[in-house]
Amino acid sequence: MSDFGVILVTVDTQEAAQEIAGALVSDRLAACVNLYPIHSVYTWEGKVEQAAEWQLVLKTDLALFSQIEDTLAMLHPYDLPEILALPIQQGSAPYMAWMAESTRSPD
Repeated sequence: MSDFGVILVTVDTQEAAQEIAGALVSDRLAACVNLYPIHSVYTWEGKVEQAAEWQLVLKTDLALFSQIEDTLAMLHPYDLPEILALPIQQGSAPYMAWMAESTRSPD
């Protein structure tokens, strides 16, 4: 059985979020990507910054992480993108089966 999880990614615009989400789902690297407008407060280059951003929540097989990371390296506008993987410890059997069917097996 695969290890499923969610991967969190932030970007600066809705357009970038939609482009990344579309590519990941089209390539079967994510079963689903949710997009949320958020407000972030963070330290960057020694300064506290605030920005409107978009949070992507990818539902995927974590065995695909390196391929997802490669895709994000090509499409992501940030120098240092957030890419955090969190395991799903439990999920409904039908939903987990759908995730398995919707993501491709790693190469």
